[in-house]
Amino acid sequence: MRDVIMTLFFKVSLKIYCVSVAVLAASAYFPSTASPRADVIDPDAFALDFDENFDWLDVSARGPGTRWTAHTPWNGDFGDAQFTDPVPDFPFTVKNGVLRIEARKSADGKWKSGLLASTDANGDGFKQLYGYFEMRARFPAGEGVWPAFWLTSRGAEKAIEVDVVEHYGHAPNQYTASLHIWDRKTPALGKSFHQSVPVVAGALSTDFHTYGVSIQEDRIKYFLDRKEVWSIETPRELEHPFTILIDLGLGAGWPIDKTPNPSVMDVDYVRVWTMPPD
Repeated sequence: MRDVIMTLFFKVSLKIYCVSVAVLAASAYFPSTASPRADVIDPDAFALDFDENFDWLDVSARGPGTRWTAHTPWNGDFGDAQFTDPVPDFPFTVKNGVLRIEARKSADGKWKSGLLASTDANGDGFKQLYGYFEMRARFPAGEGVWPAFWLTSRGAEKAIEVDVVEHYGHAPNQYTASLHIWDRKTPALGKSFHQSVPVVAGALSTDFHTYGVSIQEDRIKYFLDRKEVWSIETPRELEHPFTILIDLGLGAGWPIDKTPNPSVMDVDYVRVWTMPPD
């Protein structure tokens, strides 16, 4: 689940550029991206640490004291839709235990949408270093949509970004999982995996799916519907706990002239568990 990741580190143009030039370096940096075995995960066997069922939504623009804030902790927008402060019925609504994040074009032709972060600018809120992180969601259909579920761990010099899922609307039967290391002093490193889904029109937008990642000291494993699809060694730079982010972005370098207005991302839940060591 990309981005302007911190005012200190990130702009979306920088990310797109850095990821493209870092692929060869990343191949050497990350010794292995092959999973030693494909797992099926059962988080019900773990200890539940964070349970957001969206029976109601506790959100403010930037905190403090709410479960979610509507901007990144470093206050950086990205993509072609502005992440807006929450107002009644936009960009977030909750009904029957499902969060609706809406992207809408205003009368002036500008797009606005929504993002949720689990910590505020002071670092207060929910953070966790290791464990299993999962979202159950249904994505909007249409070119230009860019929904995502991602995690970020930030230190003074480096940031680790785990994109559990990024979906680009022009490729309806595919999504991307990634790992990025952002460094103020050296070029960014990144590695991505493109996961195909069943060849059914709108497979990611017609049905809810679970998107998960287990993060442990030695390895990061990515899951679709609780079946492992990819894994990568945990970077040695990982020291700080992860903030959770969910957003409905637009663009990501792809045109948005055909993006449906409005577009909606539905989120059933977000949960985090503590896992026993392998």
